[in-house]
Amino acid sequence: MPDIQLGCHTIRSHGTKVATLHMYDWIILLCLAVLDGLLNIIEPFHRFVGRDMMTDLSYPLKGNTIPFWAVPLIAIVLPLVIFAVIYFKKKNVYDLHHGILGILYSVLITAVITDAIKDGVGRPRPDFFWRCFPDGKPNFNNITTDVICHGEKSVIKEGHKSFPSGHSSWSFAGLGFLAWYLAGKLKLLIARVTLQNCA
Repeated sequence: MPDIQLGCHTIRSHGTKVATLHMYDWIILLCLAVLDGLLNIIEPFHRFVGRDMMTDLSYPLKGNTIPFWAVPLIAIVLPLVIFAVIYFKKKNVYDLHHGILGILYSVLITAVITDAIKDGVGRPRPDFFWRCFPDGKPNFNNITTDVICHGEKSVIKEGHKSFPSGHSSWSFAGLGFLAWYLAGKLKLLIARVTLQNCA
């Protein structure tokens, strides 16, 4: 398809054509978003947490050091702004579309994998004690010695999702894709191959 990607192709002139051509890609993307939503709704695996384990799980319950809203802002919105700037300079709707599609695939596939592992592993967060016992009064099963939580259900649920880090995986997926995209735009990989061939 290299012949139709030459010249000036704007959103107005070729936007509908590009979207129609990649309709199935967008449907798969939508399915990934729905799947990730379901993974956030279901209850994660509740790993055994005994009395002796509480020493490592009694850190104070605090808000996120980096707020949740900052992750999509840095990992998705920032790359989208860069794609838009390049589009307004080059007027290439194909490049804009593929950049947007690429970043969304990168982040959503990572989100699905991350949330699936979180739900399957069920590793408690370091502040699990205070999520489970907000009043500071622990309660354990007399036979199994497993915790009997009496905290807020949604807070406890989130307390079983320590591993892997969603902040880290989303940031790496979004900014990693952006790094490869910019490397391609700046022809860094081509220059390296040329230098190796000359040596």
